[in-house]
Amino acid sequence: MRPSNTVVFCAIDDLVPLSGNPLTGFPEFLDALAGRSIPAIWVTSRNRHQLDAAIRRLGHAEPFIAEGGSGVYLPLDYFHLKPERTVRLGRFTCIPIAAPQPAAEEGLELVAEEAGISVVPLRSLSARELMQNTGLSRQEAEAARQRDFDELFFFAGASEKDIQTFRQRAEHHGFAVRAVGGLWSLAVNANVRTAVQQLCKLYDRALHAHTFTVAVGTTTDAADLAKSCDRALLLRQRSSNKIPAASADRPAPKHLPLFSADTWILALEAIEKRQF
Repeated sequence: MRPSNTVVFCAIDDLVPLSGNPLTGFPEFLDALAGRSIPAIWVTSRNRHQLDAAIRRLGHAEPFIAEGGSGVYLPLDYFHLKPERTVRLGRFTCIPIAAPQPAAEEGLELVAEEAGISVVPLRSLSARELMQNTGLSRQEAEAARQRDFDELFFFAGASEKDIQTFRQRAEHHGFAVRAVGGLWSLAVNANVRTAVQQLCKLYDRALHAHTFTVAVGTTTDAADLAKSCDRALLLRQRSSNKIPAASADRPAPKHLPLFSADTWILALEAIEKRQF
């Protein structure tokens, strides 16, 4: 089969729960993309350790973007032509987007001191405290804090105004701060758009054609990703979910109900026929 120049970027945090099975139909959707030679790139706030079980369960053999746009992780020898700048992290070749640790750890300390706000990094907690504050099992909680780039933390008694002050100070330094479930993450120079662009350059060279990118994910999880791709297909968890409008450089996302029986069939058809 002739390789497709379409590349799908899937925001998976709402589609593949950290503890549990993927949403019904999503594994079949991934298999159907693979059968059509369309790469499905996972995009997640999780780290590579947290993805291990899902990668094995779903047989994921494509690259992924982890820690909220901090790094692009490539299976070894995935591309014939090598990226210009990489580091070896575990069994992956990684294109770093954010500054590696301890940059985020030091950045968190700096911003907290400047803002006068108490924060608690996950790395500072005991195993028991870690389980209590994340609601995860011991193994899952330990995997969550083994970060290559970003720093996970929570605020200690901070008001909404305090959090806003913290985020403003972080932005002043060029740090990315985002909510991750019930926690927060700080990274130095993490950027989903840059991660997508870096990976697309490699696909352009491998396919000898310009890649056509499609973002797939829920309306709550794929907002930033949708702004980074040529087209977007967003899944609404409720009919009341706000549908993003068209931007200056791309049309409004196509939207489908998340839990409809034919959602993934319609999503595949839209991607294959480029009907957005």
